[in-house]
Formats: sequence, structure tokens, C-alpha cells
Amino acid sequence: MKVSFPYMGNVHHYYKLMKLLGHEVIMPPRPSQRTVDLGVKYAPEFACFPMKVMLGTYLEVIEMGAEVIVSSGGKGPCRAGYYGETQRAILKSLGHDAQLIIVDGPYIGIRKLLKIISIIKGKNSWRRLFQIGTIIYQQMKYMDELEKQIQIMKAHEVRRGDCQRAWNKIVEIFDKEDTKEGLDKAYKLSKELLSSIPLHPVEDHQRIKVGIVGEIYVVMEPSVNLNLEDFLGSRGVETERSHYISEWVEANLIPKSYRKDDFHERIQQKGERFIEIPIGGHAKETMGHIVDYKERGFDGVIHLMPFGCLPELVSQSIMPSVMKDLDMPVLTLAIDEQTAEANVYTRVEAFIDLIKAKKFEHNIKKEEVAFV
Repeated sequence: MKVSFPYMGNVHHYYKLMKLLGHEVIMPPRPSQRTVDLGVKYAPEFACFPMKVMLGTYLEVIEMGAEVIVSSGGKGPCRAGYYGETQRAILKSLGHDAQLIIVDGPYIGIRKLLKIISIIKGKNSWRRLFQIGTIIYQQMKYMDELEKQIQIMKAHEVRRGDCQRAWNKIVEIFDKEDTKEGLDKAYKLSKELLSSIPLHPVEDHQRIKVGIVGEIYVVMEPSVNLNLEDFLGSRGVETERSHYISEWVEANLIPKSYRKDDFHERIQQKGERFIEIPIGGHAKETMGHIVDYKERGFDGVIHLMPFGCLPELVSQSIMPSVMKDLDMPVLTLAIDEQTAEANVYTRVEAFIDLIKAKKFEHNIKKEEVAFV
């Protein structure tokens, strides 16, 4: 069958799972203004921005011949848990019969989950599905680790663009491999490639580190958040996101008993300091990651939220208390179809100047104390 999907960060690299299972994969176009326009045209007015962008992508890939669209949903009070049903209804009303499959964790019910997996695996055996799934998951972990390293290196590269060119090469290397041995070799080659990139020497106390938290789609998808990580890197800022695809898979698709390190659980516990109960979406994780970034010595946090996102609105409402309690600067940016690049970049640059001044003042005081 002809399978497609929406973009979200690097997730498109892992749909070779579908190719290995014998399906024809239709690569969607990167979200563009046309994508947004299609989604806005047919989605409910007050639906959040990710729902509109994904709907626009679904319509584009259906035009390209997609028969099945695989995506993820949500749980809890967050409206994302119902967007799959809404999108199905919209597609049906427009006369499209493409099948929309929403992949979530075991909490959707074992029967429903097995039915979804059976559609995806096709004629392959369960053993074959497990083998391929394990390989793809290992690729996710390797590539997420490498991407984290690159987002640090981008802030200090001597020749602007070296890290991006290296990442493009890393993608090519991994896309050719479909065995554990091949992935291990690709990881080793990628590490060697990154080690060859010349970087400006920077003292630890001079580094500016910013965490990016919020709703998973606007945090992970660069075409939606205006390539925020690249912009920060070009301004000498090291970044780390609160969401990576391998971590999402581990938290949502892998049973707790099989997890080597329940990072997601620890972040949830840290978030309970500010949000005690699950309120849907990623609000609790947002709080937990801010606490984690503070503990790890980050200098500030950028909080991304789709305009009208209810869980992240709750996060935003308590952000002043968080900033005061943790002594951590936080900038909240609401993202929707009206968001202007110039406005976002101007606010981000002002935020960078603020945290640099704060850090410089702190370092001066430490030096004065040491001198005395």
C-alpha cells in the first residue's frame, strides 16, 4: 500500500520502516504556506496550529496518491487526542477515502493497538516486524544523540554551515543502513565526521545554553517554529529540546518493564513541583524540563506553544512563579498561522541579550568574591 505521514522533526527518516515492510512510501513536501493555507481552510477555526498543519499535509499527500496516512495522537484532556477523529471526518467530507491511522501507546487498548500494528506489518511476520522495529529504534537513538551534539557545536563552528553539511551527510549514511552492524558503523563514521569540524575554543563559563520546551510538534518541527534552533546556533547559543523522537517512542510505545532508563518518568516527577496532576499535552513535562535545565546549569528557556493550546496556556500562566522560584529566565512564544518571523527573531535576540547580561553580571560577582 502507498503510505505517507506528516513531518515532525526527523521522523521522516524512520519511515524506511514502511519500506522494509514492503510498503511504498510517499514522502510529503515540507510544510509550506500552501500546507498551512489548506489546513486553515478546512480545520475548525480554534483548532491548534499543529492540527491545521498536519491536516494540510494530509491533503497534499492524498493529492500525491497516498492511500494510508500514519500519524500520532494525544491523550488526556489535550484536544490532540480527538484531532484524529476530526481529521478523518474532514477528509471524508471532502470526498477522500485515504485511511488515517493514529499510532499511540498501549493505553488506547490492546485490541485497537494490535489492529493498528496488523495493518502496518502487512504480510510480514511478527518476528520480522520486531526485528525491523528494533533496528529503526536504534537508529532513532543514534541520530538523536548526534543531533544533540550538533546543536551544541553549531554555536561554535568556525565556518558557518559546517554542522548542517555534516548532518546532511550523516542522514545519507544512516539512510543506507538497515542492520544493527550497519548502524553501528554509521554511528562511528558520524562521530568521526563531527570530530573533524573546526570549532572556536570556548570556556565553560562563556557558554550560553538555552533549553526549548513546550508542545511537541512546535518544538520539534523547524518549518513551524521558524528554524529556531538554527537561529539560536547562529547567535552562539547552545540548544537542547525537551522532545526527541526516540524519547517519545520510549515513553509512549515501549512498556516500562523494557525501558533501560525511565527518563520520562523522572521529568514527570520534577514537573510535579509546579503541576501536580496530568492536565494533558506536555504541560507537566514542560515544567519538569525547566527544572531539569536549571539543575544542569542552563541559562534560559524558550517556551513554544501553539496559540490556544490549553495545557501550554496553563504552563504559561504559572511561568512567572517558575521563573521566580528557579531564578530562570523564560520566554514564551505562541505559534500560529499569523506568526511573523521578524517578530519572533527580534524577541529571541532580546532574550539572548538578557541572559548574556545576567550571566556576565553573575560571573563578574563571582570573580570579585574570589579576588576578595
